[in-house]
Amino acid sequence: MSATPDQPHPDRPQPDPPHPDQPHPDQPHLAQPHLALPLVDQPPPERADAARNRRKILDAAARLVAERGADAVTMNAVAHASGIGVGTVYRRFGTVAQLLIALLNDREMRLQEAFLSGPPPLGPDAPPAKRLRAFLHALADHIDEQHAVSLAAEAADPGARFRGGPYATVHTHVAMLVGQARPEADAPVLAHLLLAPMAPSLLHHLRAERGYSALRIKAAIDQLLTLDLKFD
Repeated sequence: MSATPDQPHPDRPQPDPPHPDQPHPDQPHLAQPHLALPLVDQPPPERADAARNRRKILDAAARLVAERGADAVTMNAVAHASGIGVGTVYRRFGTVAQLLIALLNDREMRLQEAFLSGPPPLGPDAPPAKRLRAFLHALADHIDEQHAVSLAAEAADPGARFRGGPYATVHTHVAMLVGQARPEADAPVLAHLLLAPMAPSLLHHLRAERGYSALRIKAAIDQLLTLDLKFD
């Protein structure tokens, strides 16, 4: 039986569906202006006592980081500081890396609220190019403020940054702004490349080891966004 024009031939191998990050073959490099923004991971609904224990654990981890540095965060230390049994701490978070990522997620919510509903230029009602610049500046400040936790989480599990909800959130937001500002661009890939300099280890190297100021880094971000090299 032959296939109709609207149906694939049953004996002919069919191409794989395009990856979500790849443009459709009939629409090369077409950015989607309205992307579904994944929100930062939030804990599922839980009993009031479980929610209080989670809050105590995260607050204790934050105090340890502030007072003794991220290296002081162990499951036993957090259990002692929070007054929660170490078995409960393990059941809730599994590993130190997951605990640190949960602490980062808790703080990511403030940044997310700012770029989703805050005032311009970071929030809505500003041109996409200005929002992109403001967002990268805010993200650099945010990572600098949380550098101890960010570095410890990255060292504990380098790939976790890219698998977690916060990275998916900021990547989708940046891809949306790039697509709005430059519809012909490969927005998903460009978003990854624009976020690559925001790795906690690189920003720590620039700030602590190279001695670059936050203002100098932000000025370089602006130069990166306006860089227009000629290859002809």
